[in-house]
Amino acid sequence: MTLNIIVTAKQVMDPETPATAYRVDREKKRVDSDPSARIAPVINGFDENGVEAALRIKDALKDVKVTVLSAGAAFTMDVMKKALSMGSDEMVLVQDPALENISDSTITAKVLAAAVKKIGSFDLIITGRQASDWDNAQVPLGLAELLGVPCIPLTRKVDVKDRQVVCERVTGNVHEVISAQLPAVVTVSNELGTPRYPTLRNIMAAARKQPTIWSLGDLGLSAAALAPKLKMLDLFIPKKQSQCEMITGEDEADAGKNLALKLREAKLV
Repeated sequence: MTLNIIVTAKQVMDPETPATAYRVDREKKRVDSDPSARIAPVINGFDENGVEAALRIKDALKDVKVTVLSAGAAFTMDVMKKALSMGSDEMVLVQDPALENISDSTITAKVLAAAVKKIGSFDLIITGRQASDWDNAQVPLGLAELLGVPCIPLTRKVDVKDRQVVCERVTGNVHEVISAQLPAVVTVSNELGTPRYPTLRNIMAAARKQPTIWSLGDLGLSAAALAPKLKMLDLFIPKKQSQCEMITGEDEADAGKNLALKLREAKLV
């Protein structure tokens, strides 16, 4: 019996983008890179760890199907196909203009949950621990809640044995192993290890594969059904202000005394 694994993968702005290329649109409340910099987006790093976790299970059990799932307003196909080049079997993209600049995790969770239900039966959903753009780490928990399945977060090793997922968790100095009956959701951290590099054979195979693309309408979702629960009031780069005052005196001892008085006035000592 085939084990069906779904891995969520988000397209994000490259975290290595230089600070000089960042652009914050305060009116639209969005962050983007300077178009003139021509910096391509990437798959969220933790999600690549999720793909790697699924492929390790596939290597161990053989009869495994790995489907990569993503949602967004627009995709750079060469970027998203990296997950296929690593060895995933299929890709499903929920692409809709209404999903542009979504910062509310509940909306993303609802869209992904609807897509999972449309895909059909699943045994395990693997996600990255969080996305590098907003760092909320809320979508996996919301997805598990909407699907009514258990969630094991922050794992560094994932195995499937006898219809159970067995995970080692990322904890301080404690070795923690948790299991759950399938179906389940698991979030993966970078402690899992470096994701594999795409092979030439898989790159060529991925070039021939065409992702399945759905709109919100295909999932039976309307814009009204995805009303945000979270309202972003403002988005801006904080301005840093610094001031330097030179404390002097008749000699070093007098300068030290004056410094102590200044610090006391400022209630710092």
